[in-house]
Amino acid sequence: MKAKNIIKSGVLAIAGISMLASCANLDLQPLTEPSTGTWNSSEEEVRLSLNDMYRQYPYEDLENTWNLDRRTDDWAQREQMYDVTGATLTSTSGIFVNVWLKSYKAINRCNAILISLEKFKTKSADLLRAEARMFRAMFYARLVVLFGDVPFYTNSITLDEARNMTRTPKAEIMQKVYEDFDAAIAALPIDNEVDGIWRVNKGTALALKARYALYNNEWAKARDAAKACIDLGVYKLAPDYGALFRSKDYSNGESIFIIGRSIELGQADAVKNFMCRTAGGAAVAQPSWDLLAAYECTDGKPIDESPLFDPKNPYNNRDPRCNEVFVAPGTIVYGTEYDPDPDATKVMVNGVSVTNKDNKTSKNPWASFASTCLRKGAQDDWTTNGFFNDNPIIIIRYADILLMYAEAKIELNEIDQSVVDAINDVRARAYHAKRADVGSYPAITASNQEEMRLKLRKERRYEFPWEGRRFYDLLRWDWLKYALSHDYYGHLAGADMPKYKKAGKYYWPGTPQIDEMGFADFEPFYKAGDIARYGLRVFDPRIRIYNFPIPADEVTISNGKIINNEGW
Repeated sequence: MKAKNIIKSGVLAIAGISMLASCANLDLQPLTEPSTGTWNSSEEEVRLSLNDMYRQYPYEDLENTWNLDRRTDDWAQREQMYDVTGATLTSTSGIFVNVWLKSYKAINRCNAILISLEKFKTKSADLLRAEARMFRAMFYARLVVLFGDVPFYTNSITLDEARNMTRTPKAEIMQKVYEDFDAAIAALPIDNEVDGIWRVNKGTALALKARYALYNNEWAKARDAAKACIDLGVYKLAPDYGALFRSKDYSNGESIFIIGRSIELGQADAVKNFMCRTAGGAAVAQPSWDLLAAYECTDGKPIDESPLFDPKNPYNNRDPRCNEVFVAPGTIVYGTEYDPDPDATKVMVNGVSVTNKDNKTSKNPWASFASTCLRKGAQDDWTTNGFFNDNPIIIIRYADILLMYAEAKIELNEIDQSVVDAINDVRARAYHAKRADVGSYPAITASNQEEMRLKLRKERRYEFPWEGRRFYDLLRWDWLKYALSHDYYGHLAGADMPKYKKAGKYYWPGTPQIDEMGFADFEPFYKAGDIARYGLRVFDPRIRIYNFPIPADEVTISNGKIINNEGW
């Protein structure tokens, strides 16, 4: 994202927070006019109102706090399965209720802004209008992806009108979504700054159109939007994959749309549960063994085929992104050496030897059950700022554009050199190599459609873990049923670990088998008594693409107009 500055959540939006306040239940007190009666009387007031779309709240359930990752096989947590992974999802499950409410809150605000802008006939008003249409398109598209047919309106509605709304077919909604995206693409400049502050621009609108076209299997639309975003020539892959998530440099060239945050302004996440215990964390949740096993070795082969893989040292000789997502044993994070080895009784913290609280022994029963720790995005100052994270929320970045372009072309069976180049650009960056230097990284070569499809899908898993993307990928590929057929495993209880280590079985007792889709099978080790099972993942067959439950309250108050998705 090319910019001097971005809107820090909670700064420029504060003046508008209370002006277009919205309620729960489809914003079921949608205002027919701004609450002050005079608000949005000037373009500056409209801009302040629109700044609400740059705050954390519309994105915090899907794009932030790793909420969606909790609902995938990339996640491990102390003996806990979430609603999707444990098949306990209902029409009152919090995350989906919140997404519904906050999406409609944002849509209602955009509608009110667009109505207010009708009286302004200036170029700056046209830009604000384009922004509002882009945001409205994004939030409607998000609803369609999760719920299918939903209530659709582009005007201000009364309470009675809201209660009598029906669900509009998703195909009709997406047609309107593309109209909004196209209007924003046509009107927004490549650089859209106001007083040195970055705002969404042409590239943002193109990127989001590509994403939601892809999510709706509209491959040609996705291909063309992604290609147009690439052809702008303003985005590039950041040189360092790991630093991309630890840096607060908002102009790294790769970020297309991010939400800036600030601890001082109350826009941050608590991260103590994701940090190792020696550093003061709780080690409640971490990346899973499923993810650890998925990464290829540096020869481009899966771990069960590569001679480079050693189950006793599973972090060695792996795709470099593995050790940017996981903290490899012996690595320093937050100034603390992380080592879960049961024999590692002491580790270094800021140059001083201290008792290790992360090794699996009877003295540390709450050490990470999977003996893993999250490195992606980790900041040293998390230990000094109250265990809070105010890294920017990445909504979309350039690597996603490259892989979406490749995926759309693969699904269209248009496999050419541009597809191979797009994937290899992403792979090469992981190795700090240039795409053309194929001796420095395991480059892919073109193959048939099914093989390319699998290569692309694996590449997305390597590139985007713990960014909220895998949840959508599993849904749209209809792979959630495969991901949830593998349970959550980890090491034995601490008291059993010294014997396990003495028997030569640490880290893993062997190499798990990897199927053609990249899923690892740890069950034989569990049946042999060598590892523990900490959670049963269960696939609910009611979950299909576009088939999450409409929130129960919406169904109840709709006077019978809204019928829930099948099975809910």
